[in-house]
Amino acid sequence: MTLNIKTSLQKKLQEAKSKGLLQGQLKFNERLSHYTTWRIGGEAECFYQPENEGDLQNLLRQIPEKASIYWVGLGSNLLVRDGGVKGIVIYTNGVLNQIDINCTEAKEGTRCIISAQAGVACAIFARKAANESINGAEFLSGIPGTMGGALAMNAGAFGGETWKHVEKVRMINRQGEIIERTPAEFDIQYRSVTFKKASLKGLETVDEWFVSATFSFEKDEQSLKQSKQEIKRLLARRAETQPTKQANAGSVFKNPDNDYAARLIEMCGLKGLSINGAQISPKHANFIINNGHATADDVEALIYKVKKTVSEQCQIALDTEVRIIGEHLALSKEFHE
Repeated sequence: MTLNIKTSLQKKLQEAKSKGLLQGQLKFNERLSHYTTWRIGGEAECFYQPENEGDLQNLLRQIPEKASIYWVGLGSNLLVRDGGVKGIVIYTNGVLNQIDINCTEAKEGTRCIISAQAGVACAIFARKAANESINGAEFLSGIPGTMGGALAMNAGAFGGETWKHVEKVRMINRQGEIIERTPAEFDIQYRSVTFKKASLKGLETVDEWFVSATFSFEKDEQSLKQSKQEIKRLLARRAETQPTKQANAGSVFKNPDNDYAARLIEMCGLKGLSINGAQISPKHANFIINNGHATADDVEALIYKVKKTVSEQCQIALDTEVRIIGEHLALSKEFHE
């Protein structure tokens, strides 16, 4: 295959691939709409799917310090702008998917430790735990992403949250080094995980990403049976009330304290509102759907419209839950007063 080399980053990675330093799948100018649940997004300057953790380490050692690095798993909770992404996108779906379960019995009950890499789908994690009669991981069946994404944002569903079960995490930095960290080193909030200042050691930011984690659960067959029945009911309810069969990225906005984003959006008369191919779902106001021809600019303009309207009418500032990356082709007129 002939690759169109346009940048120094592309050239450097192609040389590393030619020398056998990289074993994974390397692509240039790859359309990211193929990898997001919104089916939207421009091209990635460089796109890489590592073969395994060691290959990921080798990749990071090849990337210049100034080059931007982005991570994509199942592509949910993500909006890629139409102008694409400069730098490199590291794609973990289908790889970094090892999961190990080890249970030990004690007087107080059976404790199970589950180790999972960042590319493990949350639904697969939940299913494997249930198959071992492990209680507490069922909520992950409602999260349409990978464990890496769940760790990065403290994803939750049905009353459960990822970091309530974390024992330790393994991070990887730009030098390809693996660092073990504990929950005590992070500030863990609702849909937010950041380093505590003490962990930064005087730096403004630290370039580290989750590569795997160890979780703790209990083995309780009776409790699991009851929980699975409740999750089944909630999933059925979700299918009735959310646009699960249309292209979307999950909940767009975080719920403000003691309220729900969907309620506020609907109260402001925005439910069903469209901007070109993007629409606030008539089923659930905290979802934006792609009706088949939406651009990222359409979605972002709709996000801006919601924020502005809710702020003006309710005096509440909604925060986005979805991550937005990449460059604009041009700002749509809906962004302007």
